[in-house]
Amino acid sequence: MSPWRTDARVALQAEARTFAREVVMPLADELDPQKAEMPRSLIDAMAKKGWFGLTIPAEHGGMGLGVFEYCLVSEELARAWLSVGSILARGQGLGTQVLDDGRRADLLARSARGQWIGGIALSEPAAGSDLAGVQTRAVREGDHWVLTGTKRWAGFARAADFIEVLARTRDPEPGESRSAGLEPFLVVKPPGEFPEGMTGQVIDKIGYHGFLTFQLELDGVRVPESDRLTGLYGDGGADADSGGFASVQRGLNIARVHTAARAVGVARAAVEDTQAYLQEREQFGHPIGDFQALRFALADMAAEVAQARAFWCQVAHLLDQGDAAESESAMVKLLATEMAVRVTNQAMQLHGGNGYTTERRVERYWRDARLTTIFEGTSEIQRRIISDRMLPKA
Repeated sequence: MSPWRTDARVALQAEARTFAREVVMPLADELDPQKAEMPRSLIDAMAKKGWFGLTIPAEHGGMGLGVFEYCLVSEELARAWLSVGSILARGQGLGTQVLDDGRRADLLARSARGQWIGGIALSEPAAGSDLAGVQTRAVREGDHWVLTGTKRWAGFARAADFIEVLARTRDPEPGESRSAGLEPFLVVKPPGEFPEGMTGQVIDKIGYHGFLTFQLELDGVRVPESDRLTGLYGDGGADADSGGFASVQRGLNIARVHTAARAVGVARAAVEDTQAYLQEREQFGHPIGDFQALRFALADMAAEVAQARAFWCQVAHLLDQGDAAESESAMVKLLATEMAVRVTNQAMQLHGGNGYTTERRVERYWRDARLTTIFEGTSEIQRRIISDRMLPKA
């Protein structure tokens, strides 16, 4: 029996798996070919389950669970539609790291109810893997900050209740880290609109449909000083001047394990659909699953998925125990996402010509898996993180 297996986790997994199969999958089949957004009714149904508050403490209305349960639910949802496994990250207390205790408590409760779901604007056209290169400026004017710059890859930005924007309040002093002066800001906005001073252009992606992704232009977006955050993922009680950028880095460790779990979900979908197809499709008077080469290929796919799942379980457990697990988070993100690309590619091959049509879901898995090696830090960045902790930095 798995050391991670408990009755509560088995019940949570079963609930998420049923929801993914009965609610998410039909919507994905209908809306993904249209590159359409997931309906608000789906988000509301997830909120009713309490899943936007999986990691929020019970005293704030959340479920009080850990990274493990967060990834467990996300894997099941991503098995049906990657973007639905991703939208959970836009709750979990995101956008609540304000300094005022009363307001923070109110926002945490709203986040747990699925009524405070955000977008994140970190990257820029010239700053992706190198977040320390962010050039969007935040200039203090009285009790407000004025944000100006361009942000890229801001998913869910228009539909969100808020957007967290990483901006530079000052240039680094000689001898300081290049990340000095970077702070996250909370841009509060009506859902379905952009705030004054912000416009957005939809980026036409080949996959990862379900929500729209934008390039944002910020031209004098005003943010109150009270909405300068302590960090994208940080403790709301932290000193606002001591760790905005550092908390982004800490949060990325959780995000990378979450990405690994989502990649496992997509790859598992490819394995399960291929398993069914090999028994359905006949050639030369036999189901093609009778041919040893195809059977062995499926076996290899299933083994790789199981291996990656065991790894994300281990790293999620480490994070829940308080371990930073920086190298391990990079390793599992690297291995699980590269696995998802291989497995979905093999699934396409085993589906033959039928796999290269939109009549089968496998092409969706293939498109979505490819992104997992890129977002939350590319495979090359993960290799750099791992090697830099093994050897002196070059």
